[in-house]
Amino acid sequence: MLSNRRYDIDWLRVIAIGLLVIYHIAVGFQPWGVFLGFIQNNETLEWIWTPMAMLNVWRIPLLFFVSGMGVYFAIQRRDWKALLLERTKRILIPYIFGILAVVPLHVWLWKHYYHQDMEFVLSPMHLWFLGNIFVYVLIFTPLFFYLKKHPNGRFQQIMSKLLSHPAGLLVLMLPFIAEAELVRPDSFEYYAMNAHGFWMGMLAFLTGFLCVYSGQTFWDTVTKWRWLLLVIATTLYTLRLLEGEFNAPLYLKSIESSLWIFTVFGFGHRYLNKSSKTLTYLSQSAYPIYILHMVFLYLASWLLFPLDIPAPFKLALVILLTFIGCFAAYEFVVRKIRFVRPLFGLKV
Repeated sequence: MLSNRRYDIDWLRVIAIGLLVIYHIAVGFQPWGVFLGFIQNNETLEWIWTPMAMLNVWRIPLLFFVSGMGVYFAIQRRDWKALLLERTKRILIPYIFGILAVVPLHVWLWKHYYHQDMEFVLSPMHLWFLGNIFVYVLIFTPLFFYLKKHPNGRFQQIMSKLLSHPAGLLVLMLPFIAEAELVRPDSFEYYAMNAHGFWMGMLAFLTGFLCVYSGQTFWDTVTKWRWLLLVIATTLYTLRLLEGEFNAPLYLKSIESSLWIFTVFGFGHRYLNKSSKTLTYLSQSAYPIYILHMVFLYLASWLLFPLDIPAPFKLALVILLTFIGCFAAYEFVVRKIRFVRPLFGLKV
């Protein structure tokens, strides 16, 4: 059982949220961006889809994995009442606040840009992830605290032995393959507010918890085999790339997704398990930035897309303005104003 602070997991959470922001920015330069509710630039940059297609199969599942791991560490110093109270403050309150105050802002910008009726919209939009996580905490709290009371029980020993061998990683993939084949989503990569996202997220959340619960063996295995995992994941992605439209059977996309995630955990454990002041700051700011980033992304798009400048230059400017806006809002508003902090999941 692991109980010490895991800086690599903190880094991966920060990196995953950073990739999410970059991904959302890139959607505005795709020919179908407007159909997903993004402000779309007239001149598209379809080449961006090449790296996006690689990220798309694992960026959201990774966040669910990391969230489940975070709950493992949280319950080591809390009882079930304290966990639910803490998750209500950190997840449910920002979720509700975001639906009421954050999402309507970027929806208003979209509607204004496309000359739509300026009606007030209540929707989770990009915050759907928080709603799912809160539901998973409610569902799995009894199981998690049962496992906490049996830190070296029979199940923990089975998991530890299973994950001491790379074949154990194949076993972890099986539920994800089953989910993809049973739910059969129209798009494996589209997770927001649908059955595929809910069930895949639930599996990833639970699996993330169990990977940490199993002990050091999981981390030893993914670290030892990280290069082979990377090669296989890259091979599956290359096959999709050569196919022309990045298509593949659902079970293969599910396998590729898991392989990328295990690869990331292996390299993260090997190179990122170190504390730093930068990590401390980014860990605290990442969650508010996740909540706010769509407002500043849409504002930057609203300002820049009508301008007659090359699309690559616009892309760079949108990235720059989005992150400047997010960090400025965090530093000068969210972080500094006492009553605002809990609305973004921060302690007062």
